[in-house]
Amino acid sequence: MSVRPRLFGIAYRMLGSAVEAEDVVQDAWVRWQTADRGVVRDAAAFLATTTTRLAINVLQSARSRRETCGGEWLPEPADTGADPRVRAERDEALELGVLDMLEKLSPTERAAYILREAFDYTYRDIADLLRLEVANARQVMTRARQHVANGRRMPASATQHERLLDAFLAAARHGDVAGLEGLLASHVASTSACAAAA
Repeated sequence: MSVRPRLFGIAYRMLGSAVEAEDVVQDAWVRWQTADRGVVRDAAAFLATTTTRLAINVLQSARSRRETCGGEWLPEPADTGADPRVRAERDEALELGVLDMLEKLSPTERAAYILREAFDYTYRDIADLLRLEVANARQVMTRARQHVANGRRMPASATQHERLLDAFLAAARHGDVAGLEGLLASHVASTSACAAAA
């Protein structure tokens, strides 16, 4: 089926495991076979939504397993370069995700959200980097999650987008978390300075 690489890309980006992604795509296909085709207006959208929901279920189950078994969890490498469509979809999803954070989160919220959600920083580490109390770092994270969920939008420049995307990729691919920390902290500092001057 022509949408299969896209479905695999969605599942793999969410799960970080090629085996689990294949299982999710297979489950989505089974659900498609039993779906009432008369109610489905767009087969590709139905499959993408089903794949996303199944992957969320796997993630929630995996999170509870990690909480009980301990240890560090790392995504399983997959050769996504073999299929240029999967790589292009992954890159596009990452670009849109970074733009989404720029438009929905303040610099402080963005820093806390990225460091916590993408790099699993503790609230203490986030508080130290952003010069906050731990309780305040937790509140910032709560607000960030709410803003991501409620869809508010603020304008973001192409330069901001490019810088944050480059720093995020350098941290994720090459371990240059210090560069990402520096960029996020500088955004917070410049915002604080502008607020103090106003």
